[in-house]
Amino acid sequence: MFFSPTMNFLTSRGHKLYILCMSIGNADGMGTMRREELYKASTVLKVPLNQVKILDHPDLQDGFGKVWDHKLLAGIIELEISSHGIDLIITFDSYGVSGHCNHRDVHNGVRGFLHNKAPQSFEAWELVSTNILRKYSGPFDIWLSSMFSKEHPSGMMHCLLNERPRQSYLAMAQHASQWVWFRKLFVTFSSYTYVNTLKRIN
Repeated sequence: MFFSPTMNFLTSRGHKLYILCMSIGNADGMGTMRREELYKASTVLKVPLNQVKILDHPDLQDGFGKVWDHKLLAGIIELEISSHGIDLIITFDSYGVSGHCNHRDVHNGVRGFLHNKAPQSFEAWELVSTNILRKYSGPFDIWLSSMFSKEHPSGMMHCLLNERPRQSYLAMAQHASQWVWFRKLFVTFSSYTYVNTLKRIN
């Protein structure tokens, strides 16, 4: 729903991507199905299944009002990064695009890792949340995102265009349990289908 422009941009340029999903999405009791749906979506987005990890930790069950432990998240992130030799991470910003508390928890977990455990050369980037008008402006936000990114110092922000928006639509369609009419509209009109603005986390 949010990161496909970044994923398409990176895979098309030969970068090796790993996906770490902190929850199976079992808030409605459909976690097993949603895990399989994410595997299918990852395949559409050209990420091999052996590079996709989906957790089902008892203390990381998703849902509004379920706050995740930031230290636990930081520890998991550290383990995955060291296991795979990862040198850069991309995550949510402090608002988490939709304001979902678990998106925000992941951001804080990454910040905890950066503060305490990350190598000095390690890079972390956050997906910039936009206001509601820009969020639903579709491809028109490409121009605004481009202008916004140019206002920041060189190397601190990147505007990545989705060269295959239809692929993003097909990937989201793999989530059959969530593929209801308003999500179809979201993927069609959301600016996050067409462009991502990434800001470096200091």
